[in-house]
Parts: sequence; C-alpha cells; structure tokens
Amino acid sequence: MLVLLALDLGVFHRHAHAVSIREATVWTVVWIALALAFNYSFYRYALAQFPENPSVASRVGLEFLTGYVVEKTLSLDNIFVFVVIFGFFAVPAQYQHRILFYGVAGALVFRAIFIALGAALLDYAWVMLLFGIFLILTGIKVALAPDRPLQPDKNPVIRLLRRVLPVTDSLHGGRFLVRIGGVLHATPLLLVLALVEFSDILFAVDSVPAIFAITKEPLIVFTSNVFAILGLRSLYFLLAGAVGRFYLLKYGVGAVLVFVGLKMVWLNEAFEGHFPPGWSLGIILVLLGAPIAASLAFPRRTAVPS
Repeated sequence: MLVLLALDLGVFHRHAHAVSIREATVWTVVWIALALAFNYSFYRYALAQFPENPSVASRVGLEFLTGYVVEKTLSLDNIFVFVVIFGFFAVPAQYQHRILFYGVAGALVFRAIFIALGAALLDYAWVMLLFGIFLILTGIKVALAPDRPLQPDKNPVIRLLRRVLPVTDSLHGGRFLVRIGGVLHATPLLLVLALVEFSDILFAVDSVPAIFAITKEPLIVFTSNVFAILGLRSLYFLLAGAVGRFYLLKYGVGAVLVFVGLKMVWLNEAFEGHFPPGWSLGIILVLLGAPIAASLAFPRRTAVPS
C-alpha cells in the first residue's frame, strides 16, 4: 500500500496537473485490476492453507469481492461531496489530485482505527444487533431523505480551523500552509483537505459496519477498504462530470445498506451463522445495477428557462 501511494504521488503525479478523462480511465482500470489480482492471490493462498476444504477459499474470495463492491459503491457518495467541495472553493483542477492523495492517506488511517475498534466490539452480539439496526435506518434515510445542498462554509471543522489559524484569501500554489509577515496562515487548500477528511470519517461510520455484515475477518475488511479507497481518486476524475446523471443511485445505496443491516440482524443467523457470500454479491449487484440502468434509460429532465 505504501509503495503504491509513493509511486502515485512521487512518480506518476509528481507535477501538479489536471487529470484528463483518458488518464483517469487508465488509472481506474489499473486499480480495479490490482484489486482483482489481490482477490485471486488471496483465494489461492486460502486454497493452499486449507487444501482439505476448498470451500473456505471460495468463501473468503467471494467475501473480499463482495466487500470491495460494497465499499466501492458507498465511496460514490464521497465523489458527490468532493464535487461540491471543490466547486465551492473553486479549487483548480491541477491541485485536486494532490488534495485527494492526502485525503486518501488520512482515510486509510481512520479506516484502520475504525476497523480495529469494530473487530473488537463485534465480538458482542448486542453490538452486531445495534450496528444492523443503524444500517437499516441509515439506508432508509439515504433513500427517502430529500436532496439538500451542502454548505461547506457552515461545517464545524471549517469554523474551528478558521479560529485556530488565519486563512489567506487566495491560493499559494499547491501549499496548505504559508507564512505571511512571520505569521503562519492556512490556505484555502487546507480548508478543502480538512473537509475531505471529515467527510470520509462520516462515511466510514456507515461503510465499516456494512462490510462487517459481509465478513467478520478483519484482514478482508481492511484490504477491501484499502483497494476501494486507493481507486477513489481516479474514479472521481472519471465520474465527476457525470455524477448528476445517476440521480436514482441513492435508492440503490439505501437498499444495499438495508440489505447488509438485515444480514447483521437476521439473515446470517437464519442461514446458520453465515449468509451465502455468492448470494450477497448477486443481490448487491442487482440492487446497484437497477437504479444505474434506470438513471441512464430515463434521464432526469432539467427545467427549461422561460
């Protein structure tokens, strides 16, 4: 993971530049291919460890793939938020990758902390029940809540940062901090980075319990999170201009959260402690594919100015 991050920022994106659709497409394919290669290697490793019981290898391989799909889907919400944040602060395209790089690095740390806490807490049955109910209620809220515009300037993190440090009115290249008259100032890019990190912490509250409904193995939970997050930047640059077209996707995301919540509360126990991972993957793909296809087949009509 550290090698991939170092290569990404230190070699391939050493110089700040606007990421093109072609470059974003190539990197999206690369990150997905790496995730699938790890998935297959993980399957082969489990097969070698349990040669007398190949079903174990099949199960963990499907659990990783299902968890990766769930985390990749839930990360689409991050993309919607990033579009709003970058637009509100008018962040130039050439600096967006740098912000997302450090945002991803911080997200990996926070996810590791949340996963470690989750692995410890989920040994208690009542915690599983509580997380399951939380996911069901969150899924219903995501699907039924009206769309409201984000107001980044009213975010408590931004207000706190403005109290701690003076903020410059303009950018200073790609720098997050700058000294003016001997006084340390934050640039608008630091405000944007703080919002990106804060938004990921909020999304982790949903996504980490969601993947624990797929598997209780912390290694699978963490690695599927890692690969989903590492590909988030390229996916942002690929989809940023088209996120508005998938206006029905929130119903699919809500349905997925309700489904994984039901797995925690009821389905796993109903299937002798473990709902079949192949079924989980199929159900999740249908729940996500249907609203995406419907959004493309029936585009949202925009108001025509009179």
